[in-house]
Amino acid sequence: MELNDVKWNEQAREKILLDADRALQEAVREASSSLADADKDEVYKFLFEQLKDQFVDFQPGPDLTRYAEAVANGDFGANGSTGTES
Repeated sequence: MELNDVKWNEQAREKILLDADRALQEAVREASSSLADADKDEVYKFLFEQLKDQFVDFQPGPDLTRYAEAVANGDFGANGSTGTES
């Protein structure tokens, strides 16, 4: 067996991704309710601070910028909803 063969099984991978998505959703929800009048950079900093300690070797990518822009633009309601959920 090679070290490259050591990987999480699919069920564990799915759980890890769901947990990561929930952490991101909660940070965006909190930002949308507490930073309604903030600019993109303020929201980005908030999201970064909320998420950085929750992940090993956290490296934010374009997703964080996308959600910071959406919060700053008011694309989420006060409860974090986009109004498009069914």
